[in-house]
This record gives sequence, C-alpha cells and structure tokens, in this order.
Amino acid sequence: MPKTCFILNPTAGPSQRHDMPALIAQHFGTLEPEYEIRLTEHAGHAVELARTAAAEGFQVVAAIGGDGTVNEVGRGLLGTATALGIVPQGSGNGLARHLKVPLGLPAALQRLATPDFSRMDVGVINGHPFFCTAGLGFDAHVSQHFAQAGSRGLSTYLRVTLREYGSYRAVPIRADLDGRVEETDCYVLAFANASQYGNNAYIAPLADLRDGLLDVCLIDALPVARALKVSLGMVLGTLPQSKAAEYFRVPRARVTAQDPIGFHVDGDYLGHTTEFEVDLMPLALHVAV
Repeated sequence: MPKTCFILNPTAGPSQRHDMPALIAQHFGTLEPEYEIRLTEHAGHAVELARTAAAEGFQVVAAIGGDGTVNEVGRGLLGTATALGIVPQGSGNGLARHLKVPLGLPAALQRLATPDFSRMDVGVINGHPFFCTAGLGFDAHVSQHFAQAGSRGLSTYLRVTLREYGSYRAVPIRADLDGRVEETDCYVLAFANASQYGNNAYIAPLADLRDGLLDVCLIDALPVARALKVSLGMVLGTLPQSKAAEYFRVPRARVTAQDPIGFHVDGDYLGHTTEFEVDLMPLALHVAV
C-alpha cells in the first residue's frame, strides 16, 4: 500500500458520508502510520494541503469529493512526484468516471489500496489548470447559476439548465485552433481533456487523457431541435456522429470574444472575460487509480 494522504471535502456532493474515517480504516487501518486524513476548511484549501502532503513524502494524495476537490488536489500536486488518487463523492465525478474509478466507496478505497500508477495530460486555460474539461458559454453560465442554487446533485443541475436555456444567447468569437481560424458564434466551446462533464454526459467521447491533445467541441447555436439532438448524443456518447457539434483536436487554442463570456474549469465558474489562452501540458500529472 502506498503512503496515502486523504483530503476530504466535508461539503462535497449531495450526501457526504460521515463514516468516512471508519471506512478508510477498514482498508488502510493495518498501516495506520502510513495514511492520514486532512479536512478542507475553505475554497482552495485542498491545493495547500496537497502541496504540503507531497513535500512530506506521501506517495499518493487522494481527493475525497467531486471534480472541484479533484481539481484543487491535482493543482497542488503539479510539479511533484506524488500521484493523485480519487475517492468520488461529488455530484458529477467526471474525471473519476473517465478513469473508471469505482463510484462505490468501499470499491474505490479497495482500488486505492493497491493502485496502478500512470501519468495524464493537464489542460490550462488563462493560467488555470483543468483535468477533465474547461469551457466557454452556456456550460459556464449553468455552472455559475448551479453554484448559486443552494443544493447540489443531478436534479438541481438539470433544473438550472432548463431554467437558463431560454434566455441564454450565443456570443461571436474568433478562435485560433492551433492555426485553424474559426469566426463563429459560441453557444458552447468546450475543451475536453477527459470525455465527459460528469454523470456520463459525454461532451467529447473520443477524448484521451494521454494523447497530448484537447478535444474541442464547438456548438454555435442551440435551437430546440438541436438541443434535443445534443442532449441525446451526450447521453449515448454519440455526439460527434450526430453532426450537432463540430470537433477539433489541438494542443493549444486562442479565443477572442466580442463580449465578455463566462468560462469554467472542471465545472467551477471562474468569471467572464474576452480573451482566452488554452494550452496542454502532456503527461504532467501522476495518477493512482
């Protein structure tokens, strides 16, 4: 068993487990000196905790939470030899699902006790690392309002999406996709390192965490008929074949928006701006899954 530091977000997901320490002890308790549990206290705290744990010599730092917690822990581990582990407890668990981490808690802990080690690519948008997806437009708009909804979970996300759909308008952009220039409207411009947003909503089902490329999904408008087609394609993993979205594979992109447009990183809304620089760092993060 690798020496493991568990970083627990007590507020992640719709129903965080209160018996987490006891469950961890069942799998790691025979090596009590070799693991610790540390709780986050505020946004961004997991970055600090992960960085400290790596400096202390932990081989694995495991994020217990959702994609936001995973993002913070991963950011803290960039540039270190310590691997990111995931115990999925969020509302979407996009990266965990892509990596085929068991969603059941006992199975996830059992896997983490004897993990396989590898490396994965890391995306960066305007200096913010992302491990699963980043995006401009409607998905960021939904992330902004989802964060303000007062509850988590898939049902809340769907309710917010349906509520905001009728009022959202696309923004004209100029996108330089590694030398290919697209001047178009942007309803959604998603940069996918992994295949899905979470909850098996596949925005880029062919994305590969280790190919040195981002799968870029462009949707210029979303009238009702296309919205239904996009929704079905995301659920079935057939969006590229549906022709309801356009796809590119690039290691970098530059985007200029006519008006400020919202953007998100791994589902967390970060703000509005008009200029975006997107890059990929090949195999920059160690993972233990």
